[in-house]
Amino acid sequence: MAEAASRGGVKGVVILPVSGVKRFFEEGERLLKAGDVVQACEKIYKAAEDAVKVLVKTHAPEIYRDVESRGRWSVGLLDKGVRNLERELGEDVSHGWAEAWYLHVEGFHEERLKPDAVWWRLKHVKRLVELASNLNLEP
Repeated sequence: MAEAASRGGVKGVVILPVSGVKRFFEEGERLLKAGDVVQACEKIYKAAEDAVKVLVKTHAPEIYRDVESRGRWSVGLLDKGVRNLERELGEDVSHGWAEAWYLHVEGFHEERLKPDAVWWRLKHVKRLVELASNLNLEP
């Protein structure tokens, strides 16, 4: 719990700093360039997941309060957050999330994706990561 609190969370609710979101995305790109498609997909998904968490905390406080009361994130709350964020921030949120989810399932868990399929999806996830990055929450 101390670790969660020190990383900006409450009761196990961890919000990665925006710099961490960007770091995951960049690591995913690096792994993809190196030919490690499976791990690239997981890092890119993690960047998207954490971007959604940052955006939910700043733009959907009612959902974030629900996360805090439960003490953890769930796929359902992430999905609810994405739908809520899309109304305010546009379709880059839902497109980025959908492509990241596809990479997570088909690229990481199922190991079925070729590099070109990942590169094509990367641009959508990048826009989502940029939305979180543009918040300038860090010094």
